[in-house]
Amino acid sequence: QVQLVESGGGLVQPGGSLRLSCAASGRTFSIYPKGWFRQAPGKERDFVAAISWNGRSTSYADSVKGRFTISRDNAKNTVYLQMNSLKPADTAIYYCAADTSMLVTTDPKKYDYWGQGTQVTVSS
Repeated sequence: QVQLVESGGGLVQPGGSLRLSCAASGRTFSIYPKGWFRQAPGKERDFVAAISWNGRSTSYADSVKGRFTISRDNAKNTVYLQMNSLKPADTAIYYCAADTSMLVTTDPKKYDYWGQGTQVTVSS
C-alpha cells in the first residue's frame, strides 16, 4: 500500500508563489511519484507537470510553462512543484500521482496512485 500526501497549498495573491510537496510512504518500491494534476469544482482533472525518475525529463502544460517548475528528491521520495507568478486561473485542488514507470507520464489514466490533494487559491 502506498500513501501520497500533498502539502504546501494555501491562499496567495496573484503574482505570488507557492511550493507544493508530495511525499510517498508505505510500500513504495518501484512506485514513483512524478506527476502533478489539478482540478477545480465541476471541471476535469488537468495535467500540470511531470518528471522522470532521474529528473532529466520534464513535461509541463502550456498554461504553466515558464511559471511552474517540477523537481524531486529521491532520497526523500518526494516530488515538488514550485509555482511562481500565480494567477486566479491556477486556483484548484492540486494532486500528485505515482505509478510504476520511471518515465514522464502526462495521462492521468496511466497513474495508479493519487494523493488526497491540497487546495491552492489565488485571489486578491
